[in-house]
Amino acid sequence: MAHKCFISFKTKDMPYKKYIHDGLSIDMIDKSLHEPIDSDNEDYIMRRIREDYLSDSTVTIFLIGDKSAENLVGENQFFLKRELQASLYHREGNTKNGILGVVLPDMYERIYTGSGICKTCGNSHTYVNINHDTVISEFAYNYYIPNDKCAWNEDDRYCVLVKWADFCADPTTYIDKAFDKRDHPISTKTKVRPS
Repeated sequence: MAHKCFISFKTKDMPYKKYIHDGLSIDMIDKSLHEPIDSDNEDYIMRRIREDYLSDSTVTIFLIGDKSAENLVGENQFFLKRELQASLYHREGNTKNGILGVVLPDMYERIYTGSGICKTCGNSHTYVNINHDTVISEFAYNYYIPNDKCAWNEDDRYCVLVKWADFCADPTTYIDKAFDKRDHPISTKTKVRPS
C-alpha cells in the first residue's frame, strides 16, 4: 500500500530529498514541497505547508543532517520544528503522521556512538545519541519518550530511526514501520511541542 509521505529537510540536504524522489523505487505518494512558496511571511508559508502538503500525509520522513539540531547556533529551525509539530498533531482534517528519521551519512558517527554495559541492569546497550545536539526537540522527545527504564526498545519509541544506507536498501519497510506507529499504544504518549 502506498503511503502519502512528506519529507522534512534542511536546504543543504536537498540532494538527498531529490534522490528519494527521483532515484529510489518507493511505493509512496510524495506530498513534499518541491518548489519554495513565494512569500517572506513565515506564518503564511507554514499554513500553506500544513494545508496543502501535510494535512493528508501519513508519514513524515525527517532527514537528519548536520544542520538539523535544536542547539545549532545560527541555524533557524522554524520550518523543521513546525513541520514535525504539524506531523504529530491529530485533529479533524489532520491525522497524526508516523515519523521516520533518516540519519544522513555525515551524522552517522555523531548519532551511533557504540555500545557499553549498563550500570543499572548490567546488560549491553547500543548508544544512539538523539538529543538537542543532533536533532530538533520534536524528534528527540518522541524518540526517547520518558519512562522509568534504563533503555528504550522499539515499543517505547514513537519515532523510527534508520541510517541513510539502510533506508535506501529497503525504504518501504521503514516507511511501513513509521506508518504502523500511528496505531501503536506509544502514539498516545507523544508530545507535539516538547519543552
